[in-house]
Amino acid sequence: SGITRNPWNPTKTPGGSSGGAAVATALGMGALNQGTDGGGSIRIPAAYTGIFGLKPTFGRVPQYPASVMGTVSHAGPMTRTVADAALMLTVMSGPHVMDWYTAPDDGCDFRQLSGKSVRGMRIAYSPDLGFAKVDREIAELVAAAVKRLAELGAHIEEVDLDFSSSAETFRLHWFTGAANAYRNLSPEQREMLDPGFAEVCLEGLEITLPEYQDGIQARERLGLEVNQLLDSYDLLLTPAMPAVAFDAGLEVPEGSGMRRWTEWTAFSYPFNLTQHPAASVPCGFTGEGLPAGLQIVGQKYREDKVLQASAAYEAICSFKMPIAD
Repeated sequence: SGITRNPWNPTKTPGGSSGGAAVATALGMGALNQGTDGGGSIRIPAAYTGIFGLKPTFGRVPQYPASVMGTVSHAGPMTRTVADAALMLTVMSGPHVMDWYTAPDDGCDFRQLSGKSVRGMRIAYSPDLGFAKVDREIAELVAAAVKRLAELGAHIEEVDLDFSSSAETFRLHWFTGAANAYRNLSPEQREMLDPGFAEVCLEGLEITLPEYQDGIQARERLGLEVNQLLDSYDLLLTPAMPAVAFDAGLEVPEGSGMRRWTEWTAFSYPFNLTQHPAASVPCGFTGEGLPAGLQIVGQKYREDKVLQASAAYEAICSFKMPIAD
């Protein structure tokens, strides 16, 4: 037990909550690892550790028991290569009697993607979703990755989006999920919780039913907005994270003035709300040697397009993994 550390710099966090799976993947401790993503917990550690992570469409992968975070939680693959993720998702996908949310089997074999091109794809690009503050190096690395996809023949257009209200919408969903789990814990169990998570639970208990209902309607509007956007485009590109990994053992970067992890994950949680598939693809390193990630978001149940674009990028910009001492 103890603090999980980033394989590229042990003083830094690997992100969470599937940080252990990300580190194991990056160091080759296991070829295939499963992550659970209720607000970015596949894509955050994937971006921070330089691996490939895919949050599938909600319902693509069955879950039992159900997550306390309800319908914002997804399970998906975390791997060193896109091909491994495609294989893993093919095996993981499909309906299951123990999960009444799972979608019908569409028979998709995600392994049939190698060698396919992004030529002719219409792809939207948002560098900030209209509200995120992105570090300069991250912005430059992501912009360079977008340019590489354009060089492969994709038609890329920068789009004007405003997802600034998604933070409050996500808080209403995630914090109430945490609070609902907290209600069923004994006093002894509550004492064992991470202090920051315990604070979230207590905040969630203060959310009223009308506030939660407003959050449901706001979520529906956001989902519709992304659906409409992706009716015109095959994919949406964004940074996976707005900044590199910060010091290990902290919920927020020291001196940032932030209180909660949701303040530095602006690109991940909107797509938990909308339930669209989203991947973090390694797209280079900053001057201090920490990884950056490109997020590729797809239409619902079109993980094939997400994987296709990810594989095309990987083919010309191979993923680099750390070497264990």
